[in-house]
Amino acid sequence: MAARLIAWGSTNVANLEHEPVGPLVVSGFVSPGYLLTWPVLIALAVFGANRALGNVRTALVCLAGHVVGSLVSEGIVAYRVDAGQLPAADRYLTDVGPSYVVVSAIVIAVLCGTWLARALAVVDFALLVFGGDIFGGLSQLNVAAVGHLTAMLTATAATVLIMAHRNRNRGQGPNRDQGLNRGGNQRSAGHLADGHADQVGDRDGEGPQDQLPDGAPPERPVGQPGHHAPSGDGGDGAEAERNGQHIQAGQVRDERDDRADRERGQRGARRHRWRGQLAGIHP
Repeated sequence: MAARLIAWGSTNVANLEHEPVGPLVVSGFVSPGYLLTWPVLIALAVFGANRALGNVRTALVCLAGHVVGSLVSEGIVAYRVDAGQLPAADRYLTDVGPSYVVVSAIVIAVLCGTWLARALAVVDFALLVFGGDIFGGLSQLNVAAVGHLTAMLTATAATVLIMAHRNRNRGQGPNRDQGLNRGGNQRSAGHLADGHADQVGDRDGEGPQDQLPDGAPPERPVGQPGHHAPSGDGGDGAEAERNGQHIQAGQVRDERDDRADRERGQRGARRHRWRGQLAGIHP
């Protein structure tokens, strides 16, 4: 069962020509040996890389290293087989294991990890190089050696791009906030500068004739030049004026009543005098 899974998941030329997706995915999780060693090697690299870039970015970089490393190394084999430099049997090589993923994670940890993550990644890399001989036969374009080198170069390029994008976003954050603040201040200043002298609460620069109905003059704050009390409310001065008018009207009414009383008294005296005269004429 294990042998059949390894044969199906191997990223050799024959499998990649007929069904590339399955082998590219499965080969990173299958190993023909060292079942206890690989979890340690993976942990030394992946934990530091994950802390540096996060789950998603680390997974994407490692996936890119694994896929590109497999395609390039097996592509060279396919070319050499077609050119007659390698036997046709090399199209069915066994090429599985998580080593491309591990070296990609090592690159992430070394480039952007903490000092502890970098130290562990260096130890991990040393174990792979000297213990696993991952670059053995590189000068003869060995499949594993070419694949590991390609995976590391791919991970380096992807990590540099991610870090550059992150640094650019961090640098643009404060500048963008300052630009928004400056823009808001300029717009506010523009509203004040462009507004009419009689403008009241208008942000679009319209004159008072466009703001107040029937061309009524705008109301100004009390105590400011040009302040006019609105109709129906004359302020303290108008109130005093109205009180004076009421007093004057009351005085006029009183004088008119006194005059009427005097006239009625004079008429009554004349009637009394006429009665006396009539009584003297007719005893």
